[in-house]
Amino acid sequence: MKHILYLLTLLFSTQFIGAQVTFKNFNSEKLGESREIKIQLPRSYDAGKKSYPIILVLDGDYMFEIVAGNVEYASYWEDIPEAIVVGINQYNKRDDDTAYSEQNSLPIKTGAAFFDFIGQELIPYIEKTYRTQKFKVVIGHGTTANFINYYLLKENPLFNAYVSLSPDLAPDMQGFLAERLPKITTKTFYYLATSNNDVAIIKTNTQALNAVIKGIDNKSVLSSFDNFEEPTHYSLPAHAIPKALESIFFIYRPISKKEFREVILKLDTSPVDYLTEKYKTIEELFGLKTPIMVNDFKAIAAAINKSKKFEYFEALGKLARKQHPQTLLGNYYLARFYEETGKPKRAMKTYQSAYALDEIGGITKDKLLELSEKIKLDFGY
Repeated sequence: MKHILYLLTLLFSTQFIGAQVTFKNFNSEKLGESREIKIQLPRSYDAGKKSYPIILVLDGDYMFEIVAGNVEYASYWEDIPEAIVVGINQYNKRDDDTAYSEQNSLPIKTGAAFFDFIGQELIPYIEKTYRTQKFKVVIGHGTTANFINYYLLKENPLFNAYVSLSPDLAPDMQGFLAERLPKITTKTFYYLATSNNDVAIIKTNTQALNAVIKGIDNKSVLSSFDNFEEPTHYSLPAHAIPKALESIFFIYRPISKKEFREVILKLDTSPVDYLTEKYKTIEELFGLKTPIMVNDFKAIAAAINKSKKFEYFEALGKLARKQHPQTLLGNYYLARFYEETGKPKRAMKTYQSAYALDEIGGITKDKLLELSEKIKLDFGY
């Protein structure tokens, strides 16, 4: 039953995104031919001037819809940012596109041409034609999962995140990565996946590569690995893509129960500083300057209440005023600060002054007036 529901969901998402996808025959001098590409723009693209990360999908003839559907779904719930998804169709071209030398495992002839096509023609075209951010993800499966690593071997890698699904690795690729990854100086995400039902040699080599990556001590490399139970080599992408997106954009997601319980509640420092640092990191990594989510404010407020370190409400209130100036959120937290630190009259006035502001996140004017009246009755103002 679970599998049937999954297939129905996937079919629905494919139908849903169809109207949003552009198909284009891209004329490539590097390849000496045209190649069909698919481009899905975010829902909000035409509504403003926002810029978006790029997610490039190899094997776009069968991988694009899986990725595009998951990006559309996850970004709708704000678990990941909206992104421009680009797929390259490689039907009957896959072997040529991923060709490498048996002597040194590096791209040759048609493989080298495909490498240059992506880096020197396709990505520059996407960046020139659409509003893009600096953050770029590349996704491959099988032989294309091996191929994406060649960009990581460059001194200035083209991509910031690599999704390698059941990679059919070139003989020397593990050694290349073992030498290269310790030298990476910019934040780089690397997601790797296989399964118990994968092709035997691919599973063995993928697990060995994961062991190598896990043994590398480099804080600039953020790696994740999944070894699934049931998927075959061919069904693996449908299971792994959601996990890969979650892994890459984990810091973008709203504060989860696990993050709240295992990280925030155990902080020795200000939880408000943690919140501002979280969004600073989002901007630095993804080039996205986004307002702090109301749910994240509420999570930090809950942590302050639980720890009874009410002095942090002052910084939280000031931050809320800055982030959501037209709402009563900042007033609410500042009033909490005054109330909990022995300044009830100032708390009452701060609650009252929020009446002219907009309600937000379930915090209503009536609630603030009720809190104000309670102080008034308790202290006889």
